[in-house]
Amino acid sequence: MSLQFKRCTILHLDTLAQVARDTFVAAFEKDNDPTDFKDYVQRAFHPERIKEELQNENSLFYFVYESEELIGYFKLNVNDAQTDVHDLDSLEIERIYVLETYQGKNFGYGMLQKIAGLAQKMEKQYVWLGVWEHNKRAIRFYQRHGFHKFGEHPYYIGTDKQTDWLLRLDV
Repeated sequence: MSLQFKRCTILHLDTLAQVARDTFVAAFEKDNDPTDFKDYVQRAFHPERIKEELQNENSLFYFVYESEELIGYFKLNVNDAQTDVHDLDSLEIERIYVLETYQGKNFGYGMLQKIAGLAQKMEKQYVWLGVWEHNKRAIRFYQRHGFHKFGEHPYYIGTDKQTDWLLRLDV
C-alpha cells in the first residue's frame, strides 16, 4: 500500500464537496430520518459551506490517493476550529472517510498514521474525534488502533439529537 496525501485548496472545491457529500450519505443515510438527513446534507456539504471551511486557516483538508486513484479524504481542525475540545495541545479529526469501493483494504489505518505524523509535526499531544455511538464498526476500528473513549457530546442530524463518543489517541 502506497498512499499519497494532497492538501486541498480552493481549486479542489467541487471535487471535495462531492466526495464529502457522497461518503457521508453512503455511511449514514440508511440510519437516519430521510427529511432530517436530506436537510442536514444540503447544509453541511453545500459548496459554499465547504468553501468557508477550506478558507479557515485552522482547518486542513487532505485528499488520499492510492495508485493515483482518489480513495478518501480527511478534515483536521486545530485551535478555535475544533468542534468541541478546544485544547491547543490537540488535533481534531472532524471527518475521515474512505470511499465505499476501497473500504476493508487497510487504507483507514494508513490515513490515521499520516494524521498522527501531522499531529507530531504540529507538536500536538493527542488527536481526537467524535464517532456516532451506534457506529460500532468505526468504534472497533479506532479502538483497535489505540483510541480510547474520554467523553461524549451531542450531534444533530436536523432535529435528531444523537450522541457521539469522543475518542482520543495520544501521539
